[in-house]
Amino acid sequence: MLSNPTLEKLTELKLHGMAGSMREQRNNDEYNDLTFEERLGIMIDNEMLERQNRRLKTRMSQSKMRLRACMEDIDYRVRRGLDKPLFKSLTTCKWIHDHLNIIITGSCGVGKSFIACALGHRACMNGLKVFYARATRLIEDLAIAHGDGRYHKLLDKLSKMDVLIIDDWGLSILDDQASRDFLEIFDDRHDRRSTIIISQLPVDSWHETIKNPTLADAILDRVIHNAYKIELKGESMRKKRKKD
Repeated sequence: MLSNPTLEKLTELKLHGMAGSMREQRNNDEYNDLTFEERLGIMIDNEMLERQNRRLKTRMSQSKMRLRACMEDIDYRVRRGLDKPLFKSLTTCKWIHDHLNIIITGSCGVGKSFIACALGHRACMNGLKVFYARATRLIEDLAIAHGDGRYHKLLDKLSKMDVLIIDDWGLSILDDQASRDFLEIFDDRHDRRSTIIISQLPVDSWHETIKNPTLADAILDRVIHNAYKIELKGESMRKKRKKD
C-alpha cells in the first residue's frame, strides 16, 4: 500500500532514477534476497547514473557539435596517419587540464571533424563544457554581436568553454576586425582553456589567411606553440564508404 505514495513522492522530488529502480525491484523477485541497505544502494546508484546521463545530454546539446562521434568509433584500420598511442593519451582529457590545444589538418572528407567531435564528446563525458562553431559562422556572430551590444557577453561565454572547437579555419581571409576578434578569443584562452582547430590548410599556410601580419603573428603565437598537431592523410572517408 505504501509503494504508490512513495513512488509519487520520489517523482515529486525529481528522484526519477530511484523511482525507476523501485519499480524494477518491486516487479523482480531476484531482489527479494537482498538486504534493505543493498536495495537502497542500488536505488541510489541508479539515481546518480540518471543524473549523470541527464547532465551529459545537456552538455552535448549545448556543445552544438554537428557530428555524433566518440573515441571508440575512430577507425584506425584506414591509413590516415593516426597515432593510436597519442589518441589513447588524449582520451584521459589531461591535455584539457593542462590547457593545451589540438590542431587537426588534412584534405576534405578525411575525418577531421569526426575526430574533433569525438574528442569533444569525451570531454563532455568528463563533465567539461564544449562548444563547436564553424569559423565563418563565428565571424558572422561576432560581427552581429558588435552591433547589438552582445560582443563582450559572447566573448565571456566562449572564454568559459573548457574546449572550443573551431572548424573550417582558413577558408576565407580574415580582415582586421575578424582578426582582432579571434585574437581576443585566443588571448582569453591562452594557458587557461583548450582549443581544437580544424583546417584543410597546413599550419604553414595559416599566416597567409590573416590579412594583417602583426595580428597573424599574435594569433598564431597563442595557438600553435602549445598544440598537438594531427595531420591526416589519405582519401576521403566518404568516398571510401561509398566504395565499400
